[in-house]
Amino acid sequence: MTRRRRLRGAVIGGLSLVLVAGGIYTAATLLQRSEQLITEECTAAVGSQRADLATDQAANAALITAVAVRRGLPPRAASIALATAMQESKLRNIGHGDLAGPDSRGLFQQRPSQGWGTQDQVMDPVYATNAFYDALVKVPGYATLEITDAAQRVQRSAYPRAYAEHEAMARSFASALTGETPAALNCTLRSPDTAGNTASMLMGLEAAYGTIQTAASGQTLEVDVADSYAWSVAHWAVANAEEYAVERVDVNGKRWDRKARDGWQDAPDAGGRVAITLAAAGS
Repeated sequence: MTRRRRLRGAVIGGLSLVLVAGGIYTAATLLQRSEQLITEECTAAVGSQRADLATDQAANAALITAVAVRRGLPPRAASIALATAMQESKLRNIGHGDLAGPDSRGLFQQRPSQGWGTQDQVMDPVYATNAFYDALVKVPGYATLEITDAAQRVQRSAYPRAYAEHEAMARSFASALTGETPAALNCTLRSPDTAGNTASMLMGLEAAYGTIQTAASGQTLEVDVADSYAWSVAHWAVANAEEYAVERVDVNGKRWDRKARDGWQDAPDAGGRVAITLAAAGS
């Protein structure tokens, strides 16, 4: 009997260890699974209007809008460009055309055969965006035209009314990304897999906005801009948070925190600058 009790005790003890180990394993995987269940997207909320984009679309929208800000164009120009790019490419830098334009490429599906540039050029988002604005500003009174009319005068599309389908999205994202509406852009993201690199972030920032005064301290990049320009840069950083492993953005007494996932909240002022904090190694 004693031997049987000992054997039974050993079996129960072994099962307990398995259950404890199993509990630890389950707890470790639950967090990972909860991260995987997060739907990554970016939302622009302006007044009663709300529009959603996938994170890669939002990053391209941020670039298109930043180029308009860099050129000193009105938010209307960004709205027209965003509606156009959404119709032409779904705001993705695609390397193929369609039956209407087999040589069309890039965010705006620009055709080298129609004088938009080489294939390599129109596949460069910065070049393509500037080419679009170069054509748009030549349209008399473009800022007062309906978005679909202005877009059509640039693109000469076979489906001219289709641009109007994206007007609400374009207005919302343009208003947020130009900085016209503060704290209007929020992205819901999983935790970053790798550490961020401030040098890479600066390269992306300057590709969009041009030379800009910055200072780096550890994993934080401070950008010396103010007013609507500050909110444009802050929203650009949020829209590009997935690519550059951004964890936090501070501007004008507001903070976007990737881990908190609660949008823009009150926070200490960043000293009149935009402070972009990237993930550190092992964070």
